[in-house]
Amino acid sequence: MIDPPDVDAPGPVFEADPAPELTTVGPDFAVVHEGTVVRRYDGLAPGAEQQVEGFTFRTLPDLGPLRCRFVTVNDVHFGEEVAGLIEGSDIEPVFRSSPEDPHADFMSAAAIEEMVPLDPDLVVVKGDLTSNATQAELDRFVAAYGGAFGDRLLVVRGNHESYHHVTFANDPWQRRDLDGLTVVLLDTSIDGEVAGTVTDDQLAYLDDLAAGATQPILLFGHHPIGDRDSDDKSDRTFGIDPDRSDLFRELVARRPAIVGYSAGHTHRNRVRRFPITGDVAWGEVGSVKDYPGSWAEYRVHEGGIAQIVHRISTPKALAWTQRTRHMFAGLFADYAFGRLEDRCFVVART
Repeated sequence: MIDPPDVDAPGPVFEADPAPELTTVGPDFAVVHEGTVVRRYDGLAPGAEQQVEGFTFRTLPDLGPLRCRFVTVNDVHFGEEVAGLIEGSDIEPVFRSSPEDPHADFMSAAAIEEMVPLDPDLVVVKGDLTSNATQAELDRFVAAYGGAFGDRLLVVRGNHESYHHVTFANDPWQRRDLDGLTVVLLDTSIDGEVAGTVTDDQLAYLDDLAAGATQPILLFGHHPIGDRDSDDKSDRTFGIDPDRSDLFRELVARRPAIVGYSAGHTHRNRVRRFPITGDVAWGEVGSVKDYPGSWAEYRVHEGGIAQIVHRISTPKALAWTQRTRHMFAGLFADYAFGRLEDRCFVVART
């Protein structure tokens, strides 16, 4: 159990902590957060209905022997000074951390602290490395994540970089072969733009790769898949544009080796499935830098692949994310946290 820290951070103060939240479920454990208090329950039976603290849920199934494990983060935003600020908007509240101890730095430091003990085979950072794409911000990102993970790090830019025409980490695609899985990281960004796309060259590369694949392929990028039929404006404006999203789905539909795609950008946890691609998971993972403060673990087993999203749980991180859950007129928590099945699920069975 982690007790609430004594933190004096600038910004609004909210007296009441939320009710307990079932944050994370794995094959044999579950984690409940209640404000800044964390309770972990181990020794649960895999693939079984459980009742913990009034929550009823099913643990993830036993997928057989573990072949490899890797982790991802996104939207780390080194250099950000204010959380909850949208240019041209006066929606409150917004939150400032101390200039001497900026939130983007200590949230990434806490995420790294939690990921390092897993000794992951790969660490995928899928965009928005910085706030303003300055060299100093990029240097801070490289020092933090490169210093911790070295050549296990796989990085792509996001719109916070491409908007400023930064070429850092702008390879159209990057590939790493792990035991039991091929990981491909796509640059979905467009120079000078917030929205994203996938190009003809990227789709052709994926088509050729998947045609000859001997193991499953899991895709990552900064921008989420778009959906022209969605009521969610962000699907039509900020993600991969609808026409290219249709082509992306059509490719995945004819190449069963591709088992999923995971993005960032929206700062929320969500997974969608479309009729044309069946059980393929099109996911989004919440940001590191504010509520809920997320990183995702992927476990590749002989019988399948599982995604397990963790909430960063150092005392300082929880103190900050409990404040920033109230961003955007108090609506951010429901938007960003997502459902349990948006955070922890079987990506694919193999």
